[in-house]
Amino acid sequence: MSAKIRLDRQRLLALLREMIRIRRFEAKCVELYQAQKIRGFLHLYDGEEAVSVGVMAVLRPEDWVVATYREHGQALARGIPMRALMAEMLGKLEGCCRGRGGSMHIFDARTRFLGGNAIVGGGLPLAVGTALADKMQGRAALTCCFFGEGAVDEGEFHESLNLAELWKLPVLFVCENNLYSMGTPLEIAEAETDIAKKAGCYRMPSEAVDGMDVVAVEAAAARAAERIRSGEGPCFLECRTYRFRAHSMFDAQLYRSKEEVEAWRARDPIDRLARWMHDNGLLHTGEREAIEAEIDREIEDAVRFAEAGSLEPVEELERFVLMDEIPQERLVAGAAP
Repeated sequence: MSAKIRLDRQRLLALLREMIRIRRFEAKCVELYQAQKIRGFLHLYDGEEAVSVGVMAVLRPEDWVVATYREHGQALARGIPMRALMAEMLGKLEGCCRGRGGSMHIFDARTRFLGGNAIVGGGLPLAVGTALADKMQGRAALTCCFFGEGAVDEGEFHESLNLAELWKLPVLFVCENNLYSMGTPLEIAEAETDIAKKAGCYRMPSEAVDGMDVVAVEAAAARAAERIRSGEGPCFLECRTYRFRAHSMFDAQLYRSKEEVEAWRARDPIDRLARWMHDNGLLHTGEREAIEAEIDREIEDAVRFAEAGSLEPVEELERFVLMDEIPQERLVAGAAP
């Protein structure tokens, strides 16, 4: 396949802006977390922005997205409004999950964003299920499933890839390989560290791509999406990337050196694209600063909206926990409830 992507100035500015938007949104989340306005766990996407932005650029509104618990960047890139996302982070009723999901369980039906999944590898079989449903009902949609390299250790990884290829399902598997499963380095967890090769074992077209290069990610995702949409079955992308911050806010990062982190920071996907655009006359002096200022205003608006939001009434806390009582006439032997 030779899918083409646009590389004009406006397109590149849009990619740059979206990566900056994710980075600065999460920086504000750190402030709010330290002020104890965001509670629970917080897993940041800092450094991995090129993956979600590059992949989301080739998806369509009818496509599904299955995410991990490090999903703020994926949620923003998919189009979940920042106000609704920030309100969810603060546990407010105005959030996209009524404040019940929080950082690790973002869900939004309007954008077909099927949640951040806290279980490692838990999203893989969900993606196979949505793709199977679309295929059986003749719908023209693909399912994009994000997961980390730690999920490769799980049985769901192999079962899901096997069924997707066996049944030729429209799934784009995207492995965000940031080299560490929490604090476990890839090389001491996997005998074969080339994850794209693992997908190849299931006769699935697979490709490893520089996950710090948003243009390379978009191009690879476009090739894969074109093949999937033509009915040829699933594809697999291994995006080799790196998280600049800790695994979570409770991580002391004793498993990697500061020198390693700084070496990867030199490949920052935002700075890398901005530098290339500037050198080629596509990013003018002061333009990045103007983009950052505009995004900061959007973030401050989202924070005001979230802080002014309401908490769910105590009397409604049991809603959505258990299914409502089923009428007796529906409880027929052999019938689904």
